[in-house]
Amino acid sequence: MRTSLKAAALASTLLIAACVSVPSGPSQMSLPGTGKSFDQFRADDYECQQFASSRLGGKTPNEAAADSGVASTLIGAAVGAAAGAAINGGHGAAAGAGVGGATGALIGTGTASASSYELQRRYDDAYLQCMYAKGNKIPVHGGFATQNEPPPRQPQGYYPPPPPPGWRQ
Repeated sequence: MRTSLKAAALASTLLIAACVSVPSGPSQMSLPGTGKSFDQFRADDYECQQFASSRLGGKTPNEAAADSGVASTLIGAAVGAAAGAAINGGHGAAAGAGVGGATGALIGTGTASASSYELQRRYDDAYLQCMYAKGNKIPVHGGFATQNEPPPRQPQGYYPPPPPPGWRQ
């Protein structure tokens, strides 16, 4: 009975973790730099993807999600088994492992998702740094302003408040 509960909890975690899918490449757009051919851009893109992957130890976001989901399930099953054994002896340990594994699987989906998105963000950062260093165009955040735009106006008619009563210089 105990083995079947653990197997069911592990299987449910793997199924839930499999639902979290993140692209295995960059999620940010880059464009060829000025004067670069498309073949040069493709070579830079390939090299920068390899660079970004090596910066993360070769682990993909999907692998990080699966690892995190399985770890959460196993920890949940262990804590549930310990709590069940403490409360109701041997029979409670099996039930506690099942409940703990199921709870760990649910928590694991959240941690799996967070792990995969954090890894994707770090991958994208390394990829964009590499592409920029190679002279390619990458997205930047900011607004546009023309050179002839006047400076922002100061509010008219604003004066500081008077000093408090009894104040002397």
